[in-house]
Amino acid sequence: MGFMSMFKITFLAMLEIFLLGACGFLLIKKKFLNEEGLRVLTKLVIELILPAFIFSQFMQRFSFSLYRNWWIFPFLSLIISSVGLGIGFAFLRICKVSSDNHEKREFLSLVGFQNSGYLPLILSATLLPMAEAQTMYIYIFLFLLGFNLAIWSFGCWFLRGESIKNFGLGSLFSPPVLAILISLAFVFVHLDRVIPMALINAFDMLGKCMLPLAMIIIGGNLALIPITKQINPVRNKFSNGVNKKAVGGVLLLKLLVLPLLAFLILLNFRISSYIGLLIILETAVPSATSLSLIARHYKLEDKLINQGIFYTHIVSLITIPIFLSLYQAFAF
Repeated sequence: MGFMSMFKITFLAMLEIFLLGACGFLLIKKKFLNEEGLRVLTKLVIELILPAFIFSQFMQRFSFSLYRNWWIFPFLSLIISSVGLGIGFAFLRICKVSSDNHEKREFLSLVGFQNSGYLPLILSATLLPMAEAQTMYIYIFLFLLGFNLAIWSFGCWFLRGESIKNFGLGSLFSPPVLAILISLAFVFVHLDRVIPMALINAFDMLGKCMLPLAMIIIGGNLALIPITKQINPVRNKFSNGVNKKAVGGVLLLKLLVLPLLAFLILLNFRISSYIGLLIILETAVPSATSLSLIARHYKLEDKLINQGIFYTHIVSLITIPIFLSLYQAFAF
């Protein structure tokens, strides 16, 4: 299939996802749903629906014999984040986007950490046949094992720029991470063979609510993001307070340089098609919305994070279809 045909398919898939996100955005803007309601919905998805979805997928489809190299995926997440941080650091050495150290840490975090869960899951469900999408779900869940541990440990420490005195190990083990670890343990000791199918099916039915709810949550969170600053504009900022140099650098590195680098590597090395698809997905998606949660939780001054999250999500509507089309046309 040619590039333009693939672009049309992937763009329409992104448009479907965008429309779901727009529902969440409008629910907040029109005050049908307030911030507290969105927080409850987010808690429901993170603490119940997503863990149920993870558990049902692992119980039905994962085995250590089928996924012998399962441990590669957590390390792959660390590699992608490290490369993102590396190119971000190199960019800061060349281009002066800010003289503020905290703003530089925000810039690097936006380039190094991506929306690695919801969007790849939804894109897999939209673009792939059911059986292939279910394989991708397992890949993404294993990828998230490394990513979540990294962003809630190193990511928190890095954004704060100091020792995290109040940081506890419990924050590393979020419900989705625990669901993955428990699922792996159940499969390892063969408990997956004795769990009643009625329970697995109930979890599966619950998990099917996750993907549309996830996009409504992302859209709602974007509606809550303040993208302006309450200060007077200065030389390198638009009148609405957006740091155009810093945001432009994030867009360039996060949505163009990183996925282009991944595409060139996949084009020249023989890698499993679906692992390659995972790499393209994880390098092409926008910055992690979790960064806004971290900044809010630790009461950090937000100089760039919310701007970066907002604009990378908007621009990725075009850039994700481009790189998915390039991969599927030339390297898949």
